[in-house]
Amino acid sequence: MIRNIVVAAIMTFCTVINVYAEKSDHALAKNNVTAEIQAGIEKHVEEETQKGKGYFNFSSEGKDYRFKLVRVHTEYLANLGPKEHFACVDLVHTDGNVYDVDFFLNGEPDNMKVTQTIIHKFNGIPYYTWEQNKKGTWDRIAIKEATPKLLGVLHGKDAFQFLYRIKLPNIDKKAKMWVPYPQDDSFQEVKLASIKPNIKHQILKDSKEGNKVFYFELDSKNSEKTIDIVYNVKRKEKGSYKPKSKDWKNYLQANKLGPIDGEFKEIAEKVTQGKKGDLVRARAIYDHVLDHMRYAKFGEGWGQGDAIFACDIAKGNCTDFHAYFISLARAADIPARFAIGASIPSSRNDGGISGYHCWAEFYAEGKWWPVDISEADKYSSLSTYYFGHNPANRIEFSRGRDLVVQPSPASGPINFLAYPVLEIDGKQVKNKPKFFFFRKSS
Repeated sequence: MIRNIVVAAIMTFCTVINVYAEKSDHALAKNNVTAEIQAGIEKHVEEETQKGKGYFNFSSEGKDYRFKLVRVHTEYLANLGPKEHFACVDLVHTDGNVYDVDFFLNGEPDNMKVTQTIIHKFNGIPYYTWEQNKKGTWDRIAIKEATPKLLGVLHGKDAFQFLYRIKLPNIDKKAKMWVPYPQDDSFQEVKLASIKPNIKHQILKDSKEGNKVFYFELDSKNSEKTIDIVYNVKRKEKGSYKPKSKDWKNYLQANKLGPIDGEFKEIAEKVTQGKKGDLVRARAIYDHVLDHMRYAKFGEGWGQGDAIFACDIAKGNCTDFHAYFISLARAADIPARFAIGASIPSSRNDGGISGYHCWAEFYAEGKWWPVDISEADKYSSLSTYYFGHNPANRIEFSRGRDLVVQPSPASGPINFLAYPVLEIDGKQVKNKPKFFFFRKSS
């Protein structure tokens, strides 16, 4: 049992993925986790679902669950040792709630057996985290007892290499691709280290926010290639700050998926009634979004940053939380804007990152104030911190919504830019990149 807990901690807390490459000059590398682990856990879930007549049945601490598979976290699959493996899976319960479940497997790749199953998160909110002790093993820590570092927050400064990896699909016709190019600002210093292979490209600038964007024109010779873009990043913890210009005036209007009239105006007025000063009013909106929304990534409609969806369905991911906040803030005549990038794990120094992360900023008292409401929802003990702060372990890819570049996608302005916008023969093709990092001494 103790051995299993140690193994579980090593994976769920550290996400042990070997990302070092012998032939790489940027200390970041290919994920050497094999597809057999994914096949093994999918086989287990499928077999148990068949036994359960359409549901994966599971019992834990006196409660019975009836699950359906949502996804396998391929970025967290790992070989823990000889014939020992780890998988992390999202399962949705019949009541619509999503659980993150950790599985431990034993055996040869083609004959794995699950040895332990542990529920780790509920709708993205973890029940526990892990901390390494002086003996080098790991202890299970209740969330209420965890330090900010264990909950994703690094204060002060951070420095790391960041790998943005794009695996191109089969390309049989002319294709175009737009990729974010993160830039320096007062809180981050970003240096492009390499692009491999160095496919011919242009660097565009969007006319709304000034973001830089890589633009690639591709054809069949680029089919199924992998593009690795590596950055050296230095980042400072972000608090409220004074703008260099009066750009806040540009952030009071509606955007395509963020209306500010009708129901949004009514909600904003109700939430801020009797509140004096924009800082206090913004906090009231922040608290409303926390109370109204729940973090859930399943079903349809989430992840687009659609404020109407967020208002009506009251669930979604970070884009939905912050789209709703921005619409309400603007409806209350408080300037607010969107930013997106990636959150760098604070409790380990290398490995994979599950995907993008976004946040928002609002303008009050002559300053911009960062907020991260979806993280505050996951960790209620940090809700005060996330009203006015971003931790140091971040990288910002781009800022704003409805971005306009030339040449432009056939689909029109870019909703938000974190993942590549890839069009083949004028039709958009989904392409989720993989992110890796290697922390350096700051």
